[in-house]
Amino acid sequence: MENFKINHAAVWVGVVVLFALGFVWYGPLFGEQWMEYVGLTMADAENMDGAIGIWISNVVSSVASMYLLAWLFSKIGIDSGFKGALLGLEIAFIFIFLTMMVNNMFGQAPYGLAWIHGGFSMVGFTINGFILGAWTKKG
Repeated sequence: MENFKINHAAVWVGVVVLFALGFVWYGPLFGEQWMEYVGLTMADAENMDGAIGIWISNVVSSVASMYLLAWLFSKIGIDSGFKGALLGLEIAFIFIFLTMMVNNMFGQAPYGLAWIHGGFSMVGFTINGFILGAWTKKG
């Protein structure tokens, strides 16, 4: 079996992709519906207290999840975009989406909110799984 290493460039491209996807996902695609579900107005979103903490947490979460995905791929030898995309989707669906769906149901949050958040994770992990799988680094 070949020895795979983490491709740091691919991880950071993946982080940028997550942010770009987030701007589109929570903007033009589902922004209005998301704000309605969480009870925000545009004025609330623009004047949010603690926004710097939210963005720092967002960066840390994105970097950590992409490095963990890259580490996992290196350990199990994911060496193609298709395999990476499929595993990324499976991970997001099982560990993020399903958990979010149950949490939202117990918390009586709108059903669609789990689809918006979970959908973002599934699309993001699928795209980044493809990137990490296709852009492997062997050593």
